[in-house]
Amino acid sequence: MTKLSVNINKVATLRNARGGNHPDVLRVAADCEMFGADGITVHPRPDERHIRYADVRAIRPQITTELNIEGNPIDRYIDLVLEVKPTQVTLVPDAEDQITSNHGWDTKANRAFLTDVVGRFREAGIRTSIFVDPSVEMVGYAKECGADRVELYTEPYAAGYERDREAAIAPFVAAAEEARRIGLGLNAGHDLSLQNLHFFHERIPWVDEVSIGHAIICDALYLGLHETIAMYRRAIGR
Repeated sequence: MTKLSVNINKVATLRNARGGNHPDVLRVAADCEMFGADGITVHPRPDERHIRYADVRAIRPQITTELNIEGNPIDRYIDLVLEVKPTQVTLVPDAEDQITSNHGWDTKANRAFLTDVVGRFREAGIRTSIFVDPSVEMVGYAKECGADRVELYTEPYAAGYERDREAAIAPFVAAAEEARRIGLGLNAGHDLSLQNLHFFHERIPWVDEVSIGHAIICDALYLGLHETIAMYRRAIGR
């Protein structure tokens, strides 16, 4: 069964635009779970331009499903994860001024660093996923770093979907098959939407989790959050 984790960063962006607490990030997280989300994803960045470190601490006690914390493992982030102890941590190689994630780790070049970070999180009992491009080699080295899962960076798939969906999905199928062969769990995320999610899941039905934020919040403006989450669940056969 593929799980749906809803990334609520965009809700925090809207709140921060005006100050105050509207919309209420904690309420939205609770509503997402009530409406059928299998987990909540947050991605705190150093400038706290959307999800704040304080949000992560406040969200953790109320999550009844799974909490996934994404981010670049700088010292402050590592301390937060070890304090909060989410179900899953996803390591993403974001620069501090990056608008959004746009590439995966070079798990070969960063093997020593990632092995150390993954080891610290696994010792704390936290499932660890490494964000990678759809590369058989990068998936293989993620395994050598000690990761429990990889998360495939799916923006290239989304960008090529309308033009040639078979060509767009091909490297993801290869990377996913390698992950399955070597015993790595498999997540996916970035620009997955109602337009392209069903086909992705149809071709890679063994994906453990998809993490989706921007498209869900955009769709919810028209469809409502409850109906939107239901539609994304149907897209992954739920």
